[in-house]
Amino acid sequence: MRYFEVRKPRIEIVPMIDIMLFLLVFFIMMAMNMIPSSGLIGHLPSSTTSQALPPTKVLIEIHQGGGLVVDQVPMTLDQLRARLRSLASGGKTVATIAGSAAASLQQLAEVMDVCHQSGITQIGLSTQNVK
Repeated sequence: MRYFEVRKPRIEIVPMIDIMLFLLVFFIMMAMNMIPSSGLIGHLPSSTTSQALPPTKVLIEIHQGGGLVVDQVPMTLDQLRARLRSLASGGKTVATIAGSAAASLQQLAEVMDVCHQSGITQIGLSTQNVK
């Protein structure tokens, strides 16, 4: 008769907790990959010969209205010059300039002049790769 006894059903909690933790870690990892780490402007100029750049110390964004944003902090050209001089005194500094496709060439030239005057020798221009 023992073979025919009906056991009381149980819900196993440990495997359910394992699955929930796995899903939590999976969604956290996916969310971290979806968030842009540098906050670049969405309308970059395009180029067919663009290449990947090494990691930069300074990211300079040029907005259409003439504003500058350096590492997510709005700045003027004089503030940019002071910031770059303090960074360049520490050794080799790499700067990347990202600008809106509608930003003027004059703004780009001014930012590049400030970079050269501050002692930065490696300057990269951020573009979208067009295939």
